[in-house]
Amino acid sequence: MTQGGKRAGAGRKSAYGGDKTVAIRIPEPLKPVLEAWLGEYRILRSARGGDIGDVRTLGRDLDAMSLPLFASRVPAGAPVAGDDMKEADIDLNEHLVARPDSTFMVTVRGQSMRDAGIQDGDLLLVDRSIEPKSGKVVVAVLDGDVTVKRLDVTGDRVRLLPENPEYSPIDVPPDSSFLIWGVVTRVIHTVD
Repeated sequence: MTQGGKRAGAGRKSAYGGDKTVAIRIPEPLKPVLEAWLGEYRILRSARGGDIGDVRTLGRDLDAMSLPLFASRVPAGAPVAGDDMKEADIDLNEHLVARPDSTFMVTVRGQSMRDAGIQDGDLLLVDRSIEPKSGKVVVAVLDGDVTVKRLDVTGDRVRLLPENPEYSPIDVPPDSSFLIWGVVTRVIHTVD
């Protein structure tokens, strides 16, 4: 009798029609949003007999994630009554993402862009379709290292500028491996 090893049909069954699953860590407040989205994914997959087609277009098939939008602005001064101010629901994807097919998100690590309002742990929305011009904040790869910096192009000279005086500008040598992934369009950060 053999022991150990894999057995056909053993283990936890996938709730996603046999697709391999992976464990990820997400911020706790996003758990209900992600669970709702995955529920819609399971329903859509069942309705299509397991064929979801191109995963990149899946989000268009699911209900848009929306949150309430209130008719009046919230004053930062004296409080006002908030009864019956709800105007509509707003889809954050439509509000924050101009071009979904070319937009992705990254998480910031470090403080080199602090003075541009980009903090450690912030989420950046990055659009690959925007031309990376001098003065834009970009996500770039220089010799295999990914960074977010302000792009500075003067003649043939290319530099990546931090927005924190504790960090030095990075000169991009002409013979280096250099690629700009995209231009930062939004910064999402948690208020302490």
